[in-house]
Parts: sequence; structure tokens; C-alpha cells
Amino acid sequence: MQNRALSSMKMCLKKFKIELMKIIKFLLIIAVVPLLLSASLHKFYVSVTEVEFVKEKKSVQIISRIFVDDLEKAFRERYDENITLVAKNESKDVQLYMERYLKDKIEIKINGKPVNFKFIGKEYDNDIVFCYLEITGIEMIKSFEISNQLLFDTFGEQQNIVKLKINGQNKSIILISQNDKGLLNF
Repeated sequence: MQNRALSSMKMCLKKFKIELMKIIKFLLIIAVVPLLLSASLHKFYVSVTEVEFVKEKKSVQIISRIFVDDLEKAFRERYDENITLVAKNESKDVQLYMERYLKDKIEIKINGKPVNFKFIGKEYDNDIVFCYLEITGIEMIKSFEISNQLLFDTFGEQQNIVKLKINGQNKSIILISQNDKGLLNF
């Protein structure tokens, strides 16, 4: 009888060890898989530019939203390696660099003709900088062409989404470094 009890206890102990090993493997997988996945992930590089034609004001209003750290990296490579984009006590050079950079990287044609935009200003919201641009004196829009090369020279994976609201129509395009222009007809 003791042998049966001992044999039964050994069998229970063996089952317990098997179950314990399964639990340990499961916990190990739960701990290791996320680490492996996060190592293979990389940051997503994107900007969003919204374009709206306000017919009553004969104005095309543009807002570009760009991640502050991405733009800061571009400015450091292009203009000043010590520059920091911050809301308070920012160098006055930032305003100059911002305007120059946007004018270098964004080109617009309305109805087949190149137009210039005015840099109105910028503001920070957490980790995003909002850049405000305007084109004035526009009577009507039949076609809108934009080349948006923001951050392409800094990040090869950069994507620039352009959302347009013109003549009551909403359209969007995604621009990448290999295809940085979009032409939309209205």
C-alpha cells in the first residue's frame, strides 16, 4: 500500500513538474516576445499638411504639423548643430530657419502657376509644431499641385500626408521621397 501511495505521489510530482515547465515557458514567451518585437520596430516618420481654400477671403490657408524632434534633427543637420526647438526662450534664428526650411521644401502651383506662400508663424503643442502658411489673392482653384519634401533629406522613410479642402471637396494624398508631388483637379 505504501508503494502505491509512493508511486501515486511520484506520478503527481511528475505531472506538477510538467505543468510548472509549461507555465515557465509561457511566462518566458510573454516576457521575451514583446522585447523581440520592439527591437524590430522603428519610429514612424510622418507630417500632415492641411490645405483649405477660403473663397470668401480669397485665401489658401495651410497648416503643417511636424514632430518637433524630427524637425529639430533636420535643423541641426542643415543649419545649426546646437539648435533646440522649444516654446520658451527660443533663439530668434528658429523663426528664420523655419521660414527658410518650409520655403525650400514646399512648392505650390495653383491652376498651373507657381505661387508663393507667406509664413504666418508657428506654435508648439506637446511634441508637435504647427506651422501656419497662407496664400492670398486666389479667386478660384481648378487645380492644385504641391511638392512637399519636408524631412525627406533627414529620414528616408518619411511620409508627408496632404489633406485638401477645396471647393467643398475633400481629397488626400501621401507623398514619399520617390514621389513628392501631387496634382489634384477640382
